[in-house]
Order: sequence, then C-alpha cells, then structure tokens
Amino acid sequence: MKRLLLLTLLLGLSFQVACTTDKESTTRAAKEPVMTDSDLKSQIETRINSDVDLKAADLSISADADHNSAKLSGTVESEALRTRAVEMARAAHPGLVIEDKIDVKPRELTRSEYTPELAQEEVKRAKSRKESIGDSADDAWIHAKIVAKLIGDWDTPERKINVDVNNNMVTLRGTVDSANAKAEAERIAKETEGVKRVSNQLKVVPKAG
Repeated sequence: MKRLLLLTLLLGLSFQVACTTDKESTTRAAKEPVMTDSDLKSQIETRINSDVDLKAADLSISADADHNSAKLSGTVESEALRTRAVEMARAAHPGLVIEDKIDVKPRELTRSEYTPELAQEEVKRAKSRKESIGDSADDAWIHAKIVAKLIGDWDTPERKINVDVNNNMVTLRGTVDSANAKAEAERIAKETEGVKRVSNQLKVVPKAG
C-alpha cells in the first residue's frame, strides 16, 4: 500500500514538472519575436550598406522571412562586387538562401582614359585566354569593353567565348548553347564603340539533356 502511494506521488510530481516545463517553453516561444520580411530586409541592408561600394550601388532587396530567402537585384561594376554582395547578404541571417539577380556592368573608360599600361595588361589577359589583340591601344580598349559586356550579359556564356581584335575588327570564337546566344554576342560586339567589323565564328552546341 505504501509503495503504491509512493508511486502515485512520484507520478504526480513528474506530471507537474512536465506541465511546468511545457508552460515555460510556451511562454518563452511566445516572448520570442517573429521575424518579418521587413526585419530580414533591414538586416541584409545593414550588412550590404556597411560596404561603401555596395552602398553606392543601391541594390534592390526583397526578403521572404517565412522561407528564409532573399533576392538581390541591380547593377554593380565588377564580378567581385557581385560576389561580395551575395556573401554579405547571406551572412545577415543563418541559413539564408540568396537569389542572385545582380547585373555586372563595368564603367566604360573613354579612349582618352585608356592608358598604354592598361592596354598592356589587357594584352596579357587576352594571351592567358588564348585570345589575340593587335598592336594598337584601340584594339586593347575594344577588347576590354567587349569582354566586360559579355561578362555582364546573362544570355552570353562569356567564359566560352574567345574575342580577338585586330585593326578594330573583331572575331568571336568558341561555343554557345543556342542561336540566340550567338546572335547576342555578335550584337554586343557590333554595338561596341570603335568596332569596324565583326566575324562571328561561334559554334552552337546545345546543352546535353
């Protein structure tokens, strides 16, 4: 009889402790603020705006707190800035998923701003990519502008396109996955200041699957 009474008391005490713990957990959960889309957006903006260059870019941010995700859009001047923006946004909240819709559009230097030193650097970069540039600074200037535009265009796989420039004439080599991409690369080259003619030798190789 005593054992039964003792067991009953112990079970009752355990139940009471469990109920108290559940109530405390519920109370704590109720006190914890629920993050809103606005809160998440504000956290991302604070991170990004701590970088002077990114703050100047004035990127657009849309946040979805329920799905812990956000979308970045706008324009920056370099691939490095785009990468930095995504990394800083991702660090704003644990596990945050970022949709990157940022365009890269480098500021174009005018011909008068383009120095012989910049031309030499461009020639070195072109050689490393197995591309050729003529002897004039004009050719290097044109090459730099076309490559920058291809990088910033979502429809052209710049890394698969080789750009040769000689006497203001441009040759496009390599592969693209669609006729539209081939036409877009040619359009970019033709519309670049200083280009006299474009030879489009790109091959269309559709993606497998």
